[in-house]
Amino acid sequence: MHKFEIIIYWSDADGAFVAEVPELPGCMAHGDSQETALKHVNEAIGLWIDTAREFGDPVPEPKGERLMLA
Repeated sequence: MHKFEIIIYWSDADGAFVAEVPELPGCMAHGDSQETALKHVNEAIGLWIDTAREFGDPVPEPKGERLMLA
């Protein structure tokens, strides 16, 4: 399990729950339920980190606190 902040919301446009990781640009996933979106985004985080390392890009450390307020 990763320690990055994850924001999950319903998207009418996509007809699905969307999970975004603000600290990892472009890292997001979706699912029919919040649980599925969370499972998929955790997989996406791993892929994002693997790809960054493969190309020598920096991987940020999780901040461990809320990044935004609603």
